[in-house]
Amino acid sequence: MGEIKGCPTCGQLYNYNGIREVCANCAADEEKKYEEVYRFLRRRENRAATVERIVEATGCTEELLYGWVRRGRLQPALFPNLGYPCDNCGHLTTTGKLCDKCTNDLQRDLDVFEAGREFREAVAKNERGTYLSDRKR
Repeated sequence: MGEIKGCPTCGQLYNYNGIREVCANCAADEEKKYEEVYRFLRRRENRAATVERIVEATGCTEELLYGWVRRGRLQPALFPNLGYPCDNCGHLTTTGKLCDKCTNDLQRDLDVFEAGREFREAVAKNERGTYLSDRKR
């Protein structure tokens, strides 16, 4: 069952059904822009165009381009300079929410945390059975 939402682009109320985030008029405009961008990118000389060049040539917004790449409508395998910003640092990425550098940094931090936890558990385990004596051998 749908709910009434305000279109983030134009402010018009529309019946949100979980598929589109904008009203029908704005969705039609976005589809026209997508067709224009796709026609631009299909030309051999434009396949390696950057996001800035695409925005300049077509008048499309960066946010729309990023959304199309994120949803798989424009594939970076076909257009190598396309991507969307990493949620952490803002560098362009083509998969997931984080770029490779941020993913590696996060994994390294998790490994360090895990090693510290294992060390603390080992120390706590050894503390309960440790006794000192003054006996000389």
